[in-house]
Amino acid sequence: MAATHPPQFSVITPSSLSSPSPLPMAQDDLKKIAAYKAVEFVESGMVVGLGTGSTAKHAVDRIGELVQQGILTDIIGIPTSTKTHEQALSVNIPLSDLDAHPVLDLAIDGADEVDPDLNLVKGRGGSLLREKMIEFASKKFVVIVDESKLVDHIGGSGLAMPVEIVPFCWKFTAKRLELLFEEADCVAKLRTCEKTGEVFVTDNSNYTIDLYFKKSIGDLKAAGDAILRLPGVVEHGMFVDMATTVIVAGDNGVTVKNKP
Repeated sequence: MAATHPPQFSVITPSSLSSPSPLPMAQDDLKKIAAYKAVEFVESGMVVGLGTGSTAKHAVDRIGELVQQGILTDIIGIPTSTKTHEQALSVNIPLSDLDAHPVLDLAIDGADEVDPDLNLVKGRGGSLLREKMIEFASKKFVVIVDESKLVDHIGGSGLAMPVEIVPFCWKFTAKRLELLFEEADCVAKLRTCEKTGEVFVTDNSNYTIDLYFKKSIGDLKAAGDAILRLPGVVEHGMFVDMATTVIVAGDNGVTVKNKP
């Protein structure tokens, strides 16, 4: 459900940006700045959801660094993918799962799109189902992005809005998804691996259908509910009204946007 009031804004200029360079910062540097800012929300004794993707990777590395330095203690991480699970173990973050910890203090993750009401598209990295389960269970969900991820409306980047589906009769499900958003000129494509051309399979042994929209899909909650009503659909990549804080890194500093 869209926020009835615009998000609150505050701007922090990190020390690394105190003397702005005339040249734009590299995208990965911006991701790292946002990730480090997000980790400031982590306190000793917390159960923390560990996100997946190039931006979240920086946050996991930073948490691991602080754990190893003894600055953060009694941290328990809940990874959102097998890839993050392996990364967290490599930096000595103690891990558990939702069965043992059904309520998390905090989750930190990236996003593929962020609209003005802090609604998100996630899942282009292939982990949307576990991400949504863990972030839905979190008291606070901090999203970290660089400014290229900001859009006027969900789907506005022209890139994929992923939907995780069961493999059985995937073409049937893909066609139903395409028809559902016919008015938005939707195109549905089965995700394949770039290197091999084989079908991409999620950690949950499912397929992913990537939806591409040429027009706005309107009410996000209604759209999400309609997707979930289709037999064969497991979950979609719209994270509506879930983010509590979005940290955006740009050449001029870090902007922190909070839900009212």
